Amino acid sequence: MNIKFEVIDKTRRRLRMTDWNWEHIIRRHPEISSEKEKIIETLENPDKIKGSIKDENAKFYYKYYKHRNFPNKFMMVLGKYLNGEGFIISAHFVPRII
Repeated sequence: MNIKFEVIDKTRRRLRMTDWNWEHIIRRHPEISSEKEKIIETLENPDKIKGSIKDENAKFYYKYYKHRNFPNKFMMVLGKYLNGEGFIISAHFVPRII
């Protein structure tokens, strides 16, 4: 499994984006293909981190981008930690923090 990039999040935990997961994400959310830096920034310096109610190992990271020319101004990145390993599961823009 090739790693596209790794990030140390605000809580000082390492998350990685694999090539496979990157391709999966941009197939569903093609607008993300040019937003790698915003994904990294959202993990490193989020406005909000929320735990998942469905999975205690998953966290939602949010960052607001007010100058974005679309109604969905929050970058949302979903990360998951299993056995000490952190993975980026999803990333896309949303209209609000859920």
